Amino acid sequence: MAARAEPVAPYRADWRRGRVASWVTTVDHKRIGILYMATALVFFAAGGILALLIRAQLATPNEHVVTRNAYNELFTIHGTTMIFLFIVPFWAGLANFLVPLMIGARDMAFPRLNAASYWFFFFGGLGMYLSFFASGGAARSGWYSYPPLSEKAFSPGSGQDVWILSLHLVAISSLLGAINFICTIHNMRATGMSWMRIPLFVWAIEIYSILLVAVMPVIGVGLTFLLLDRQVGTHFFDPTHGGSALLYQHLFWFFGHPEVYVIILPAMGVLSEVLPVFSRKPIFGYKAIAFSTVAIGFYSMLVWAHHMFSVGLPNFLNIFFMLSSMVIAIPTGVKIFNWLATTWRGNLILDTAMLWALGFIAVFTIGGLSGIFLAAFPVDWQVTDTYYVVAHMHYVMFGGGVFGVFAALFYWWPKIFGRLLDERLGKIQFWLVFIGFNLTFFPQHMLGLMGMPRRNFTYFHHGLWEAYNLISSIGSGIMAIGMLVFVVNVVQTTRSGARAGNDPWLADTLEWYTTSPPPEHNFDRVPYVTSARPLRDLRRRLAGSSAF
Repeated sequence: MAARAEPVAPYRADWRRGRVASWVTTVDHKRIGILYMATALVFFAAGGILALLIRAQLATPNEHVVTRNAYNELFTIHGTTMIFLFIVPFWAGLANFLVPLMIGARDMAFPRLNAASYWFFFFGGLGMYLSFFASGGAARSGWYSYPPLSEKAFSPGSGQDVWILSLHLVAISSLLGAINFICTIHNMRATGMSWMRIPLFVWAIEIYSILLVAVMPVIGVGLTFLLLDRQVGTHFFDPTHGGSALLYQHLFWFFGHPEVYVIILPAMGVLSEVLPVFSRKPIFGYKAIAFSTVAIGFYSMLVWAHHMFSVGLPNFLNIFFMLSSMVIAIPTGVKIFNWLATTWRGNLILDTAMLWALGFIAVFTIGGLSGIFLAAFPVDWQVTDTYYVVAHMHYVMFGGGVFGVFAALFYWWPKIFGRLLDERLGKIQFWLVFIGFNLTFFPQHMLGLMGMPRRNFTYFHHGLWEAYNLISSIGSGIMAIGMLVFVVNVVQTTRSGARAGNDPWLADTLEWYTTSPPPEHNFDRVPYVTSARPLRDLRRRLAGSSAF
């Protein structure tokens, strides 16, 4: 008897393979990294628009571009955006894309946890910006939200509550991502990749992740107590009922100062990858840079109260935190001197990525030097809460973080998208941002020394106050033009950019061993790692074998 044929089920396409759905449901570390970076850059643009409104309000005395309450909302959400929604998530995205490739792994240790961390960040950031439509408007007590400014009596609307809940989501995102990075780096390295052979960017992400695991629960506690004070009637931070407003500051800055290095250490890791490639030399002092990264991470948790010199701490504590703040300059100086030694007598190639790296060294050093002054608490007493602090913070955070971001984008863009960004537009962007940045923030040192307080929405002085503020506002406009040039560069590159090979820079690390962009599985095979420069070793072996 003939076998009866079984009916064939009709073919049904998997909905998760759609153009949009495949990105929404992805667990591929490379796609998640791109989502992180793209979302963070959108928030960067949003935070930049808020900054331009702030500078428009302060361009001349007695301006009326925005109201007092609107200015405080702009100031609060701008600072929150740049720190929590742009720079830290951007590094999470870049590390998501690069760390498995750099260590020769196929994916992150926990792919679904990786996807969850992105969506926590996305919805946290979305909630933050929707808080502008909350009753009473967005939070307006500063990105640090000190009590009593953030208590119910001073911030009666729901915007402050949405701010707290949004930061909880972003904190969960950072914590999940950090745990994933630590597990990946510790357990999934390629054969032969010992700790003294991992790329320096991976060293930076290792310490970045450890710091996040250590301090994110602390800010979570502070925000939870603040929410309970506002909504349940507790009095953790209300001195009239036995609480302490200083307790919030200790909790916030125990998180806040390591957060500075969470922002800066990945940028330093980027420089440690870019400078040797464009100097055509090995990095000077690999071990010194690696161990200085560990030292910076350790000391960053011992200096939080230098943000609190003016609150009346005992002088022996002021002295301890002053000395700790100065000691942390030593491992930072080690890095800077090692980077300069790497470029010394090198065959320098001044492509755009290299310009951003050299620009980082210049402006971050200025920010570090002003930080040494602020670490001396008698000096800090004179300039605290003035524009001197604003200038210092931006030279460190923007001059360090954002310059590092663009060095990374121009360096790894060919690997991520398979095309080279336009060098001519890249150099135009660099010089516009470099000049605009210094015009914006260098005059603010003088404004601070002349006594201009931060967080004021207007001022009445003329003369030098007006001149320095006008120069600062003009500089912010020049920076904005530079950022628009980058957008033009991206659009042009996407349409007709030059195709990149697998290794357009003749680089040293494993991510350049695979195709550009990499396949879903990352590598067909991974070479045995014999040093911190595995691709250079491989090229030498191939050159030696071809000589016979």
